[in-house]
Amino acid sequence: MDIYVDSANLNEICQAKELGLADGVTTNPSLIAKENGKFEEILKGICHEVSGPVHAEVLSLDAEGIVKEGKELAKIADNIVIKIPMIHDGLKAVRKLDAEGIKTNVTLIFSAGQAILAAKAGATYVCPFLGRLDDIGHDGLELLSTIRTIFINNPDLRCQIIAASTRTPAHIVELSSMGVDILTVPSKLLTQLEKHPLTDSGIEQFCKDAEKFKNL
Repeated sequence: MDIYVDSANLNEICQAKELGLADGVTTNPSLIAKENGKFEEILKGICHEVSGPVHAEVLSLDAEGIVKEGKELAKIADNIVIKIPMIHDGLKAVRKLDAEGIKTNVTLIFSAGQAILAAKAGATYVCPFLGRLDDIGHDGLELLSTIRTIFINNPDLRCQIIAASTRTPAHIVELSSMGVDILTVPSKLLTQLEKHPLTDSGIEQFCKDAEKFKNL
């Protein structure tokens, strides 16, 4: 199982890397817009820091524009993966980019049918959004489980699952138990995973006991 940092902030990415929690990075235009610098330069900096896949999203919505933009993004670094939205023209673009050996990630997946179409088109990764489904009363974990079962039972669909929009430590634990290939985790959630009230109280007690020895 790999963990990708869902961020375009180099400090957050480096902090995760120090803990072995940056097997890759997922970005989007919104995340990059929060940072100071040019789009391409920010991506170059991330690619220099992280040896694993760095997912960069296109802005175009027509097949021709997506392919053109995808080729330009792929020139930034060898580890760039092109993120493409789950739309008809997006699938057409995935097929063309795959034929040229460019790796793609079809994002904004909200159904198993969409995942099948993306995998058949030649996507390297599919990116189902767990938390956003939960927000509207659907079971995001059930969708991830269904997609994983489909891919296991159809080995010709050589496509990895990236679980996106993870919101809670419980999501991470459930997805890990399920055996999902890749989890995208915001830096805030990585911090939450470290914490537990019993750990905090245990450390507090250790410190109190240590003070006793200092006073002897």
